[in-house]
Amino acid sequence: MPANDFTRTLVIDSATSACSVALFEGTTLIEGAWRNLGRGHAEALVPMIAALPDRGRAGRIAVALGPGSFTGVRVGLAAARALALAWGSAIVGYPSLALIAAMARAQDGDGPLDVAMTGGHGEWFVESFDAAGHTLQPLASLPPEAAASRLRAERVAGNQAEALVARRKFGTPLNLLPDARAFAALPDNCLTADISPLYGRAPDARPASPAPPPSRPPAAMPAPT
Repeated sequence: MPANDFTRTLVIDSATSACSVALFEGTTLIEGAWRNLGRGHAEALVPMIAALPDRGRAGRIAVALGPGSFTGVRVGLAAARALALAWGSAIVGYPSLALIAAMARAQDGDGPLDVAMTGGHGEWFVESFDAAGHTLQPLASLPPEAAASRLRAERVAGNQAEALVARRKFGTPLNLLPDARAFAALPDNCLTADISPLYGRAPDARPASPAPPPSRPPAAMPAPT
């Protein structure tokens, strides 16, 4: 297959506890695989790609940008960049919560919805979408109480959907994790050439502040004459 054949797309999604890959011809799924690993994405991802037809080779690679696991996001991006370089392929990214929203619309019809996913330190990654997949309220990492106050759509998707609905006492939950095999449902406006990771919150480790310059000892007093 020519390296510039953009009709074939390899999709890589390892940003959350789930790890999935898919190969598309246009919008038709050729083959894909999905596993809810929790951990171990680095060991599982490459064999999953290699098991696809033509070992996953495609003229375009689409990769999940997060938010999710710091490690999972980096693993997916590293694999996508390496394969794009080796094959001479184009590379695009997409937000993980946008894919969840697209999966929910495909499963349960159009309309506004909220997405709530597991974040770090007990917080949830949340975002609100309209019926066309455009963001209504931007991505944020919030404590559950704040998320319940902010998200008011009737439908909620994501792996924290049931917890959110229970906390605010209304709504219909759709328990979903990202699945690369659903990539064709993602609106084109969610694809970006900027493949910077979307961590959703600041990294836990912060660069150390530079040490202050050493203080000079006081000048010696002149000896008495």
